[in-house]
Amino acid sequence: MKKKIITMLMAAAMVSACLTACGGGREGAAESAPAQTVEESAPAADAADAAEPAAEENADATAPAGEGFEDGATIGVSLPWLGTQNWKEAETMFKEQLEAAGYNPIVQAADQKVPQQQQQIESMIENGAKVIVVGPVDGTQLGAVLEQAKDAGIYVIGYDRLLENTTGVDGVVQFGSVKTGELQAQALLEGLAKVKGEGPYNIELFGGGPADPNAPNFFNGAMSVLQPKIDDGTLVVVSGQTDFTQCATVDWDNSKAQARMDSLLSGFYSDKDIHGVLSPNDGIARAIITSCENAGQQIPVVSGLDAENESVEWVWSGRQYSTVAKPTDALVAETIDIINSLKEGKGMPSTDVTADNGVKDVAIYELPPVVVTKENAKEVFANDPGRMELLK
Repeated sequence: MKKKIITMLMAAAMVSACLTACGGGREGAAESAPAQTVEESAPAADAADAAEPAAEENADATAPAGEGFEDGATIGVSLPWLGTQNWKEAETMFKEQLEAAGYNPIVQAADQKVPQQQQQIESMIENGAKVIVVGPVDGTQLGAVLEQAKDAGIYVIGYDRLLENTTGVDGVVQFGSVKTGELQAQALLEGLAKVKGEGPYNIELFGGGPADPNAPNFFNGAMSVLQPKIDDGTLVVVSGQTDFTQCATVDWDNSKAQARMDSLLSGFYSDKDIHGVLSPNDGIARAIITSCENAGQQIPVVSGLDAENESVEWVWSGRQYSTVAKPTDALVAETIDIINSLKEGKGMPSTDVTADNGVKDVAIYELPPVVVTKENAKEVFANDPGRMELLK
C-alpha cells in the first residue's frame, strides 16, 4: 500500500511540473505556482530550465530589453499642453536636445485633451518610435494605448507625472511631488511668521488639477505640514474648505482659481483679513494675488511652483512670497540619459524609488525640488542666466 501511495504522489508531482512548464510565460507561472520545499521543487525546476529558452525567445520578441537601437531612432514625446512656461520649455528642449543626441524626435502637445493625446501616441507607435515619453493629460486614461506601445516593444517613460493603472510604463522621471507640497507649506508658515507677525493666521487652500496625479500629492504633502497647525489653532481656514476635492482647480485653470478666490473673499472675508494662501503653482498664485488686490486686501503670503519668469519677478519684488523650482532642463536631461541607456542596450537604469500605479510598482527617477524666496533666489538661479536677469 505504501509503495502505491508513493508511486501515485510521484506521478502527481510530475504531472504538476509538466503543467507548470507548459503554462505560458515566466511571470504567469510565478504567480500561480504553489509554495514548495527545496526537495519538492526539483522536478518543477528541471522543467522550468527546459522551458526557459522558449520563454526568453518569447520575451525577446515582445520587449526591447537589452537590445538597444540604432542611431537616428525615432523618439516620441507627448506633452499635455503648452499652457505654462515649464511645458513650453520642455517642448523646445526635447526637440533641440534629442536632435543634438542624434535622434529623430516627434514632439507634440495634446491641448489638455485625452483623445488627442491617445491619437498622438498611436501615431508615434505607427511611426516606429523606440521610446515614447508621456506627460499625461490624465494619468489614468492612457492605459489602452500604452499597452499597445508595450506590445510593440516600445519603452514608455512618464514625464513629470505618474502613468496610472497600466503595465505599459517602464519608469517615470519627476521631481518629488510630496516633497514639493511639504516645501510649499513650510515656506507658507515661514512667510506668515516673517511677514504677518504673530498668529493665528487666516488662510485658504488651493490644489491643482484633479486629473494630474501630482496634484493630490502636492496637496497631501502640504497638509502633512499644515494640518497640525490647523489643529492647534495657529492656522484658521476660514471657509472650512480643507479637502482636496473642495480645493482642486480643474485643468490648473488660472481663471477658475481667481473666480474661486473672488468667491471666498466675498463670502468669508468681508470683515476679515486674509493672511496666507497655499497655492499649488505660480499661475494660480498670481491669480490669487490679483483677486486679493482687487478686493482691497493686503497681499497675503502665497506659495507657488515652477519658478515661472513672471513669478520669479514677483518673488523678487515681494508680491509673491515663494515658488518652488523644478528646472525643466534637469528633467529633460534625466529623461534623455535614460533614453541613451536604452539605445546602448543597457535597459532602464536602476533606482531605489518606486510608486504603485494601481497595477504595478513603477520605477521613479526622482529629482529634488528647491523652494525659492527673495533671500535665496540668486543662489538658486546662479547658473540660470535667463532668470538671473529678472533679479534686478
